[in-house]
Amino acid sequence: MSIEKRYCREVVDERGRLQEITLRYPENFNFGYDVVDEIAQETPERQALVWCNADGAERRFSFGEIRDESNRMANVFHAAGIRRGDRVMLILKRHYEYWFAAIALHKLGAVMIPATHMLTVGDLVYRMRSSGAKAVVCTTQDEVPEKIREAIAIAGLSMQLWCVGQDAEGFCNLTVEMQGASNRFARVETLATDPMMLYFTSGTTGEPKGVIHDFRYPLAHIVTAKYWHRAEEGGLHFTVAETGWAKASWGKLYGQWLVGSAVMVYDFDTFDPKKLTAVINRYGVTSFCAPPTVYRYLVRKGIPDMPTLRHAATAGEMLAPEIFRKFRERTGLTLCEGYGQTETALLMANFRGDEAVEGSMGTPSPFYQIELRGKNGEPVADGEIGEVVIVPRAGGAQVGIFTGYLDHAEQYRHVWRDGVYHTGDAAYRDENGRYWFHGRFDDLIKTGGFRVGPYEVEHVLMEHPAVAECSVIGVPDPLRGQAIKAVVVPGKNWKATPELEQEIRNFCNRKLAEYKWIRQVEFLPELPKTISGKIRKQILRDLA
Repeated sequence: MSIEKRYCREVVDERGRLQEITLRYPENFNFGYDVVDEIAQETPERQALVWCNADGAERRFSFGEIRDESNRMANVFHAAGIRRGDRVMLILKRHYEYWFAAIALHKLGAVMIPATHMLTVGDLVYRMRSSGAKAVVCTTQDEVPEKIREAIAIAGLSMQLWCVGQDAEGFCNLTVEMQGASNRFARVETLATDPMMLYFTSGTTGEPKGVIHDFRYPLAHIVTAKYWHRAEEGGLHFTVAETGWAKASWGKLYGQWLVGSAVMVYDFDTFDPKKLTAVINRYGVTSFCAPPTVYRYLVRKGIPDMPTLRHAATAGEMLAPEIFRKFRERTGLTLCEGYGQTETALLMANFRGDEAVEGSMGTPSPFYQIELRGKNGEPVADGEIGEVVIVPRAGGAQVGIFTGYLDHAEQYRHVWRDGVYHTGDAAYRDENGRYWFHGRFDDLIKTGGFRVGPYEVEHVLMEHPAVAECSVIGVPDPLRGQAIKAVVVPGKNWKATPELEQEIRNFCNRKLAEYKWIRQVEFLPELPKTISGKIRKQILRDLA
């Protein structure tokens, strides 16, 4: 029996649809000890992680091995002074060491900060300074150690630096240090309400905000794994996501292990549909989740038979109806969309027991009380657009909802105004109780499965001497869902020419992580603004 039964009570109907779920957990609940180590104690040989890379290397890890390797890493961290509450940044791509590190930091009671290897030096400086990270554990690929050293020098910080696998100048080799460490680690007392994880989410009107989750967060993903991903006990679940993004927590660790499924990890840099489907078939993947961009590539390149695959899910951006239909025609599987935020666990989805409807976010998770409200806070009628808000249940803790923004208490109070959590997302509900995404109340761009805040790109744009004013928007793109477009007012003595357009793109894209690259540039004599001087992005989108 999967270990999730110890921590929740579920009520399902005759079709297997989840009607109600309540959690029960000790005040010192810790995923590292109470899930990983407990499974390892009872069934040490049970498969936990299957890893391979694009070069053909392969590793398989049992829960007993995950326990031992995480204990070794925890001992290395502890010997270096990492303690409960300390913050440690992890930039490990899809390397299997991420799973050791995550569990090791949980056991220490430390706060892990997952980050993508695509961050620029400037991105790293901001995150290091604002988080107060005490250490970094990173890959040696993609010049990440070099960028980290430069960022530390600019920020004037002193940090413990580890790399995995190969050596890197200025870094201790964590792989080597673990070899001499004990595989036993005495439990550190932590609280379920302690901070466990810090994600930086893209901002629309300022720098990225630090989103804090506590040690109860993994339990919220029981619903994610069991009723949306439909991960199975004894199965193998594969979510396409790099570990620097919250999607990795949704689909590559917590809920899957809680419900008894192993996790498939494919460590790659360049996406190749044929190689990805070969991984699915070679290892017998039973459930799969990926952003719509991946499914678009699969449909265009041709989908082979995938006999072991029983379920497929998607989230992160709009899914074209054509892709939905063609994937179902070819595989017999209906793509089940889901919805949530970095600040939350899964909020809505096309859940187990319901027929997935093309284009719909599905229905709310029974875990949360969700409403659509108008501008004045009143509930809206079916068919009317409202903001998705979470209404706390009487006396109930909102497990899975973030506990704060790092050093932004005022912003946290703002999103929790009027006693409800404001997602900033607009949707409407149809007469059947299904929800349909309408757009963002803010201006986040969803491109190729990533979320990009316009401010991050605009900040770089303004560094070019030809840019007097600018605004960044997302425009429809058949491959990425949205492409990043820069609307620029040229400075005095600069002419809007194709050569200047290319120059601005090259200038900015050299400074931006690849997923933030500007794909289009348009010149305007002036930007549409409100009477108070704010740029009206919606008009720009309408004109695009």
